[in-house]
Amino acid sequence: MSPLSVSQYLDAGYAQFDLVVFDEASQIPVWDAVGVIARGKQLAVVGDPKQLPPTNFFNRSSDPDDGETGDAAYEQVEDLESILDECLGAGMNRLSLKWHYRSRHESLITFSNVTYYGSELITFPSPVTDDIAVRFERVQGVYDRGGSRTNGAEADAIVLGIEAHYLDPKKVRLTLGVVTFNQTQQALIETLLDARRRASPELDRAIEARAHEKLFIKNLENVQGDERDVIFFSITYGPDTSGKVTMNFGPLNGEGGHRRLNVAISRAREAVVIYSTLMPEQIDLARVRAAGVRDLKHYLEFAIRGARALAAQSAPTGLDPDSPFEVAVIAKLRAHGWVVHPQVGCSGYRIDLAVVDPRAPGRYLVGIECDGRAYHSGATARDRDRLRQHVLESLGWRIHRIWSTDWWLNPQGEVEKMLKLLASLMETSEAPGEAVVATP
Repeated sequence: MSPLSVSQYLDAGYAQFDLVVFDEASQIPVWDAVGVIARGKQLAVVGDPKQLPPTNFFNRSSDPDDGETGDAAYEQVEDLESILDECLGAGMNRLSLKWHYRSRHESLITFSNVTYYGSELITFPSPVTDDIAVRFERVQGVYDRGGSRTNGAEADAIVLGIEAHYLDPKKVRLTLGVVTFNQTQQALIETLLDARRRASPELDRAIEARAHEKLFIKNLENVQGDERDVIFFSITYGPDTSGKVTMNFGPLNGEGGHRRLNVAISRAREAVVIYSTLMPEQIDLARVRAAGVRDLKHYLEFAIRGARALAAQSAPTGLDPDSPFEVAVIAKLRAHGWVVHPQVGCSGYRIDLAVVDPRAPGRYLVGIECDGRAYHSGATARDRDRLRQHVLESLGWRIHRIWSTDWWLNPQGEVEKMLKLLASLMETSEAPGEAVVATP
């Protein structure tokens, strides 16, 4: 039963259940869950904190987002705390399920695994030499910003893709779903598909014949829990009639935008086809702070370039951390949601770690020096401990040092120092420094 049904139909004095289980708990508000918890002796809460939170559709913001008008304000919704968040915060016994076997091709889950799960998911390689199950389909379209908020060219392309899929005898066993960025694009695709089905009895019969896992067309807000063999993804947003690309991407601009993207891109078992007018280079991270928009840019890069794009995102210099000490520091920072790049620089001297400023992802918030190879390469103590830091700070860097002996004796204390420093820097009125992300 749903939590609301339990409260409506089961008397409060009803005999207690031995076990209460919540599924998709990330979407259940705390106040809906309390009445159900009270009716049980034991509780199991199952959910993914990286997927959709509860959403208040009745509290839409009327204020434009990030100084833009129209589209983002219309889409903005308020995310609420879930019973899963509450249980995690309360320190309940926790078990992580790490085996992922929905995706028949490893590349389908690779982006989410690297970006959201710290590469901790156990995935299984597919028996092909070239595993490219995520495909980018460029569409020459226009986003009707301030009007219908749709992309007609993308909708047309997806309807043609649906027809080709269902009339292809080689794909007769593959089920299909369509995910859009907003409700208006969803409605447009449904309208165009209905018209196409009326004009083509063969297509109509082919779609109706798939009794198992019928075709769905949904938007980001209501696709969680669904899965299909093939997913068509309509980005929708892109250049408007004047060629301008705003940094408003509807739900992705909100606090939980990255969770919505994670849900959308992890629905497929066999393949994802991204229909997009928008190109990744058109997303300017210096103009937007939202993690969902940042991840969309990187996902489009991944769809075009494959695993090489993921490597460039996590280590722009192409170099790995210098020591297990640095790996441990990076893991702690990433566990707290910070984006960290190792070995930043282009010459023989590199900053061990650099934390990306979430307010302006094109630059770094702080550089972290560990006493590793770069430190010992200095010929004198003066070079190591004073001159290098002086030069870096004159270039706009903020430098924080972690000594390996301190880390060995009290790693948690050093982590708290780092987090306190980062929090204090985030409270400043403007993004510090002018040090840009290094490229090889």
